Amino acid sequence: MEWLQSLNRAIDFMEEHLTDNITCEDVAEHIYISSFHFQRTFNLLTGLTIGEYLRNRRLSLAGQDLLKGNNKVIDVALKYCYETPESFSKAFSRFHGITPNQAKKEGSVLKSFNPLVIKIKLEGGSTMDYRIVKKDSFKLVAKTRLFSNETSQTEIPKFWSEYYNTGLANKVCGMMGICLQSKNDARTWSYGIGCEEKYVKEIPEDFEILEIPAYTWAIFTCVGPMPDGIQNMWERVYSEWLPQADYELISDYDIEYYTEGDNTKEDYVSEIWIPVKEKKNRI
Repeated sequence: MEWLQSLNRAIDFMEEHLTDNITCEDVAEHIYISSFHFQRTFNLLTGLTIGEYLRNRRLSLAGQDLLKGNNKVIDVALKYCYETPESFSKAFSRFHGITPNQAKKEGSVLKSFNPLVIKIKLEGGSTMDYRIVKKDSFKLVAKTRLFSNETSQTEIPKFWSEYYNTGLANKVCGMMGICLQSKNDARTWSYGIGCEEKYVKEIPEDFEILEIPAYTWAIFTCVGPMPDGIQNMWERVYSEWLPQADYELISDYDIEYYTEGDNTKEDYVSEIWIPVKEKKNRI
């Protein structure tokens, strides 16, 4: 439950600083959660990135300010963290469907985007298969690339397509997708495609050997075609399992494990591996 409380505190913090040029890292630091996990959780529960939420809220309030008629466009643009009236006008027009100057006229129709409140949605009947497993350290061979929170959802699938289209999967099978979270809460983090070292005869150029430490892992079974099967399970992990679990996440790595078989079939099986530790002082 404290996980959801932390997310709502984050929303309160963002609402208090809509006229300040804050980042995802600033918000995550305020609630003592890694930027990576905060962005992922927020996106899974709301369908928005932090940047999209802040932008929508600022443009919604900017519309209200302009509707009053006595505010200059440049003043409203600067108030809501836009460096130029031109960049503000483009964003405003995309959001509201009219220009800032048109919004100042009586009778203008504007869009409203209200603050979010994240709540638990109780649903019955469905089960979630997971197991808690202790694993010794092991090595992976992977092709890695840097990604950002804002673009990873679209860029990582492109990375997978490139991996197979260029024949890299013939050298190192794409059995695993590995997130290597930033240790300094930077805006970028590494994602790798590869498999355990024991399955690789010769390590290709530009591939890395990643040593994954010994962890206790929460391993979730995903059933369904890709990418929906694994994406739906990620959402359930954060919205259903994590709020009530006796475990908390370790902000180091997480792994998606892909089995052999046709990943377009309804019965295709994949897994999500998340390193965890038991919560302290559970009542």
